[in-house]
Amino acid sequence: MPKLTIHDRKGQKVGTYNVEASDFAPEINKQLLHDAVVMYQANRRQGSHKTKTRGEVKASTKKLYRQKGTGNARAGHRRSGVRRGGGHIFALRPRDYSYSMPRKALQLATRMAIASKVEDNELVVIDELAFESPKTRDMVSIIKHLDIEGDSLLVATKEYDVNVYKSGRNIDRVSVSPAAELNALNVLSARRLLVTKAALDVLREKAAANGAAKASETAE
Repeated sequence: MPKLTIHDRKGQKVGTYNVEASDFAPEINKQLLHDAVVMYQANRRQGSHKTKTRGEVKASTKKLYRQKGTGNARAGHRRSGVRRGGGHIFALRPRDYSYSMPRKALQLATRMAIASKVEDNELVVIDELAFESPKTRDMVSIIKHLDIEGDSLLVATKEYDVNVYKSGRNIDRVSVSPAAELNALNVLSARRLLVTKAALDVLREKAAANGAAKASETAE
């Protein structure tokens, strides 16, 4: 079984962690990952776009010139969609782009995203991550010692930690999330995943529980 190195805050090796991609998902389905990411992105869309129809454009309704005898094509009023400043023929309207996928499919997609990080050696484990008070400088130091600076980074903790969150929120391309709030989009959006040992234990236990539940359903 592959072993991941557990680092301390100074980047020194303090142990190993036995884990492999199959602990989270038996296989990685790229189509499911794509569907989940598209859904999360669609749900983020504000959908407040709007353009005016010819009926909403403020302009005269007078016919521009007589119908015949001018040598020009016939024309109506200035609000026509074929004229500059006129309304849009197929005007955009505010709309809701959000939709949902089955909960179990999204949970599986999250586990597949984490499995892909393990498979691609993009998962870094730290023994613990805690601050007495918010210190961006300390978070930057940890990232440098772990040699993961320069890449987009997602930091996963066991539970929500306000000091860790505030220490990382001002760093470019660094985001912080508790293990329970990980999803396929935020895991795949970051090049590297920095996870505490406690958070990784939680993720593995959750994946094992889902696997056991699925096996039970299959047996029935």
